Amino acid sequence: MVKKSQPNILFALADDASYPFASAYGCDWMKTPAFDAVARSGLLFHKAYTPNAKCAPSRAAILTGRNSWQLEAAANHWCNFPAKFKSVTDTLSESGYHVGYTGKGWAPGEALKEDASPRDVICPAYQSKTLAPPTSCISPCDYAANFEDFLDDRDPGQPFFFWYGGNEPHRPYEYQSGSNIGNKRIEDIDTVPPFWPDDERVRHDMVDHAFALEYFDSHLAKMLAKLEQIGELENTIVVVTADNGMPFPRIKGQAYDFSNRLPLAISWPQGIANPAREVESYLSFIDFAPTFLDYAGIAPETTGMHSLTGRSLRPVFENAPSHQQRDFVLIGKERHDIGRPNDVGYPIRGIVRDDFLYVINFEPDRWPAGNPETGYPNCDTSPTKTVILEGRNTKERHRYWELSFGKRAGEELYHLPSDRNCLHNLASDSDHKSLKSQLRAKLLDTLRAEEDPRIIADGSVFDHYPYADPRYQNFYERFTAGDAKTPPWVSKSDIQKS
Repeated sequence: MVKKSQPNILFALADDASYPFASAYGCDWMKTPAFDAVARSGLLFHKAYTPNAKCAPSRAAILTGRNSWQLEAAANHWCNFPAKFKSVTDTLSESGYHVGYTGKGWAPGEALKEDASPRDVICPAYQSKTLAPPTSCISPCDYAANFEDFLDDRDPGQPFFFWYGGNEPHRPYEYQSGSNIGNKRIEDIDTVPPFWPDDERVRHDMVDHAFALEYFDSHLAKMLAKLEQIGELENTIVVVTADNGMPFPRIKGQAYDFSNRLPLAISWPQGIANPAREVESYLSFIDFAPTFLDYAGIAPETTGMHSLTGRSLRPVFENAPSHQQRDFVLIGKERHDIGRPNDVGYPIRGIVRDDFLYVINFEPDRWPAGNPETGYPNCDTSPTKTVILEGRNTKERHRYWELSFGKRAGEELYHLPSDRNCLHNLASDSDHKSLKSQLRAKLLDTLRAEEDPRIIADGSVFDHYPYADPRYQNFYERFTAGDAKTPPWVSKSDIQKS
């Protein structure tokens, strides 16, 4: 049994939210008081990145401490999670922690044990308490009440790890719920990202997203209050973040800054030195697992976990003089969702270093969000998507379609402080030739060291892993032959002739 002095861990994961859309970052049309409270009492991060901006591979990286391209089939979406990869929750449970989750755990996909029996990568689930949600599109799961059930089940003094996997602000949204129920004004949005039209429907879509994220935050507030009530808040590491960027065109499932850079606040009154700090050093989501094991006093090499690629955040927590231990992060993707011939993905690898984002698109002849004739399935249907697709063939709005759905160059390079929207590709700029070469060399050298099949072997292995859901196997061929239905996250109106 682990020692009582080991910290509890509350890991709160919103489903689809981007940096800097939280009030702690100065976003006036987003009110996130619980997130802000965690930041005020701990750390607010400005450069936290997921390695893969899609639910299943991002969550797999969090749980294993390894980049998605190191996880075989789990690099993909709707995948099979290989039994060989042990999770940090497995390890904490074996070491005496009380472990559980509510809402969305690792998903979507299927995980099996070595004997082919079902495996819940985080377990057990606490889902029995429900409520009447404010809209039909918000989950009826009573996350906060389920957290109380979880706490009631633990032994006295037993440390815990709890995964609060909110289903919000994942789509769909009730249109205009942000203004009609959340009392939000679309006029309060100071800036619509310039890769979308500044359209009333887009603004409503943004405040509907904000309303859903604020609902996630409201349950976090109840959980924090419960921890304070029972005297456990002081010794609980509270992590609040999201799995990938917001579910809008050119963000979720892509590899731009809004896709992979995510909101992150961490508090731990007993363990974080000089709280209320803002952290500008880079952090990768693969750093969470080694941090939790470090503070639990568990040596990863003794647990059966594969060697961790991530690094413990202890120097950051303790505000050590050399706490900026990362000077770059890696990002990438393989197959997300469906919608291309032969079930192929859109392989990308990238590096963020010294405020530059450099990206390699390995197959630029493919459609980055999926094929037009299948409705661009790597982009959820939404009012914003509809507005962009409606304007595809107009002179005034064609560029928005090009930015979200059009084909891309083989290399991309962006200076994030001056071009966070990633609109000005510097990859062919002679003034940045040397910098691009340096970033490319660092990226490829690191991927070789991590034994990325995309670099050291046949990267098409990722395209050949089967889908966990047989409905999506060979989807393109069946759909274009009229033998498959439009997936639930794609509207029939999204489908266009190529």
